[in-house]
Amino acid sequence: MKIIPEANWKEDMKVFRMAAAKYYAGELKRAEYKGISGKFGSYAQKGDKPLSMLRLRMPAGRLTPKKMAFIADSVRKYAINKMKFTTCQTVQLHNLELEPVCQIMEDALQVGIVTVGGGGDFPRNTTCSPLSGLDKDEYFDVMPYAEIAGQYAMQFINAEKMPRKYKIGFSSSPKNQSHATMRDLGFAARPDGKFDVYSAGGLGLNPMIGVKVAEAVEPKDILKYVRAMWVLFRTYGDYKNRMRARSRFMQETLGGPENYRKAFEEKLAEVEGTDDFAFEIHPNVITKTGTETIQHPRAIPQKQEGLYSVIWHPLGGCPNPEIFCQVSDALQEVEAGEIRLALDETAYIVNLNAEEAEKFIAITASDTARSQFEMASACIGASICQQGVRDSQAVLKAAVEAVREAGIPDGALPAIHISGCPGSCATPQLAVIGFRGAVKERQSAWLLTINGCELQGKEVFGQEVGVIFETEVPDFLVALGRTVADSGMSFADWLKANPEGIQKAAEPFI
Repeated sequence: MKIIPEANWKEDMKVFRMAAAKYYAGELKRAEYKGISGKFGSYAQKGDKPLSMLRLRMPAGRLTPKKMAFIADSVRKYAINKMKFTTCQTVQLHNLELEPVCQIMEDALQVGIVTVGGGGDFPRNTTCSPLSGLDKDEYFDVMPYAEIAGQYAMQFINAEKMPRKYKIGFSSSPKNQSHATMRDLGFAARPDGKFDVYSAGGLGLNPMIGVKVAEAVEPKDILKYVRAMWVLFRTYGDYKNRMRARSRFMQETLGGPENYRKAFEEKLAEVEGTDDFAFEIHPNVITKTGTETIQHPRAIPQKQEGLYSVIWHPLGGCPNPEIFCQVSDALQEVEAGEIRLALDETAYIVNLNAEEAEKFIAITASDTARSQFEMASACIGASICQQGVRDSQAVLKAAVEAVREAGIPDGALPAIHISGCPGSCATPQLAVIGFRGAVKERQSAWLLTINGCELQGKEVFGQEVGVIFETEVPDFLVALGRTVADSGMSFADWLKANPEGIQKAAEPFI
């Protein structure tokens, strides 16, 4: 298997440093700069002052203490005041001046963090079930395979350019937390220790469930599928119409799922023997155990005896930089401790005994969701993102404040998903309640979608109900929360008893 050493990317970064210098000096327009910087995982932010974000890839969402310490040191050194856990299991740093964005990008290579391919038309961060190897309900640990696939796909970054991004996901159970059935290429674990393989799925405009292109695939063969998808995408992907330059549109281009499956099989046969697909995995063996127990809503028992994962979900996925650094400092002293990032912007602090779990619960207490509703996902939003139409973070903050002030009890509202544009980074189509940035009567507004589901075999994209003025989104959620609370039922039970309930609650606001 081809692996590109992290140090090899440093030479590429000279291109970024020169382009960034020109952009910050006002010699390069933002649009032109985007075409260069995206490859390196960095984009210019909105605003009159030149500032940048930097996306740090975390293959399979795994953030080791060493990587954590590097990020914390960078936060302190450059006084970074905004961070983001992303829906592709990466860490974003925001509001960066010229020198920090360049230097962090280069220095990160020393701890195995590569930013190259974090944006642009390249293979993106490979996603994985966040608690793979730790989850009591999983079929098997898929994380080693996700890490291998991510390493292998990096070779395509400086190869023939693809039409658009290439997203790969690995799921360890039907929970489908990595959205493996809705990726460009997805590997869904089976009870027999093999994978079912899905392809040409995706969200955004024209969302599609992936086509099952293979069943019962041996884990040792996964890289053949990674390469076959790359070849297929380059062959049939749309290089002319950028709006259709994603693999999900290829289902239609090739004449439907069955024809797509045949085309994939052809490319799979074509790549046979064209590359070294052999690899060795290094299982994440946890020998640590615990003897004490803890009962806390944020402490999840692992399959390892006496060990726990602590839920840390900062509002909108934006951790307080100071708390992040405190978590990093404490993590350095924990045997087998690390962070697992999830697609819903949750960070799990894992492999903790009861005493350690209590410590991290205390550290993160002021910087985490207080209810299921506050476990919401929200993209960075229009105040920062060039593609953003509406400010996701602002509307989430307003909604949380309104729900708290109204005294809506925990369990009366589900976690909502908010995306500021049709790109659907926060996956609103897969949420029970989702919002996408829109306009109504020339005013800021949000398109409401309901009853989405991400579970494997039960995937459903949410129904579009209507558009709500931004100022009325908090009022709608409070009204819905009161209705559910008055019923005396949990939200899930209330929805089962009232399948049209969300839509009826929304009618006065649409």
